[in-house]
Amino acid sequence: MRLLADIGGTNVRFALLPEGSLLPQAELNLQCADFRGLEEAVDHYLEQVGRPVITEAAIDVATAITGDLIKLTNSPWAFSVEQSRRKLRLSRLVVINDFTALALSLPHLRQEELRRIGRGDGVPGTPIALIGAGTGLGVSALIPHGAHWIPIQGEGGHVAFSPMSDSEDAVLRVLRERFGHVSAERLLSGPGLVNIYRALCEIDRAVPRVYSPEQVSTLGLSGEDAQCQQAIALFCGALGSAAANLVVTLGARAAVYIGGGIVPKLGEFFDQSDFRARFEHKGRFSSYVAQVPTYVILAETPALRGLAVALSNP
Repeated sequence: MRLLADIGGTNVRFALLPEGSLLPQAELNLQCADFRGLEEAVDHYLEQVGRPVITEAAIDVATAITGDLIKLTNSPWAFSVEQSRRKLRLSRLVVINDFTALALSLPHLRQEELRRIGRGDGVPGTPIALIGAGTGLGVSALIPHGAHWIPIQGEGGHVAFSPMSDSEDAVLRVLRERFGHVSAERLLSGPGLVNIYRALCEIDRAVPRVYSPEQVSTLGLSGEDAQCQQAIALFCGALGSAAANLVVTLGARAAVYIGGGIVPKLGEFFDQSDFRARFEHKGRFSSYVAQVPTYVILAETPALRGLAVALSNP
């Protein structure tokens, strides 16, 4: 057996992968906060699934990978790749970015695991773009190379946020006073929803409540809180602009996929939001991006499938 682990800022998802297979099994979702680190979480998972003998593992992490030391951006977890490999008694340990793993899964997603937003047939033979909001903002892409795809590993969620409306200008001014540099992730993420909500309250001179990202979404969708509703509307529009920026930067005209945990839960609100209109609002390049289809990923654990692909590569 081989081990797969999808490590985000909040959750770690484990699975087993039989030799020669690309289909994860025995999936289990755990909370990162319940464990001191990777090895403790792995030990707990293996105990739950009967202590199989593990020889290889592939792990994705929600952070930049710049060397042996891995420190997650939105979690206190940190570990050495080589030390973890030895402690877990593995002959091979593959560590990649979480959105690189998600990108590798894209060619393997089924039609029923996707929801199409807007028009466009795409341009074959060009890159595929990926963007997704969860605990952070992830960005990746697949570059075509013959019959194969080469994933890009980057940290595009930390580019500077670029406002496209008066309301976004106002929110940016508030957040700049708080953070200095305002990355796209400061708005386009779970914590970003809260940042937008609190900024709108300040602009409206309303007293903000202590809401979680889930509460901002829920109250916004129900219309019970005006600033929450404005926050998720602003989020959707800004995500459209960010996705279009990715398309023109990479020439990713085949398709754009939207991952992460936030957008799928917005459902019809997202479909009817300004996302696609903002995506196609690109000045002289509006017709260029209008040809690109956009898809929301509905699959529960696609990154685990991407890890299986990564582990199958030499």
